[in-house]
Amino acid sequence: PSIVKALQKDGMRKAVSDVQDVFFSARERAILTNQKTAAVFYPRERRFGVEGSAIGDAGTAVNTHSGKTTVATLPEGVELGMLDIFRQDYVQSDWAKIFFNADGTCDEAVLVLIGKGGSLKITLEYATGMPVVSQVDQ
Repeated sequence: PSIVKALQKDGMRKAVSDVQDVFFSARERAILTNQKTAAVFYPRERRFGVEGSAIGDAGTAVNTHSGKTTVATLPEGVELGMLDIFRQDYVQSDWAKIFFNADGTCDEAVLVLIGKGGSLKITLEYATGMPVVSQVDQ
């Protein structure tokens, strides 16, 4: 199945968008504040967000300046299949942090999201801090 097909199923599009937004927001905060900033994942609770962000009533938070999600919960039907930071899997951990640096770089990380329509991989390019979405086998 293609990325497009996987994105069309269930909450996969929202899940990918939320993860990308959290990464962009953490990177942006690190650069703007000139301080290392973490994206924190709570795999068992399926929650994640920019460290220090306030959580709204619905369990999500949006940066009013950028319009990007800063805290989210994976939609129903989407699970975290892998949370790899520096080649160690944290999917069974209580929490894990992916750090973004003031120069725009970040920790080496790979996430796999699994939904009914298939699974997708989000790889963080450590040199740029940018997330790249691809098929799991690529």
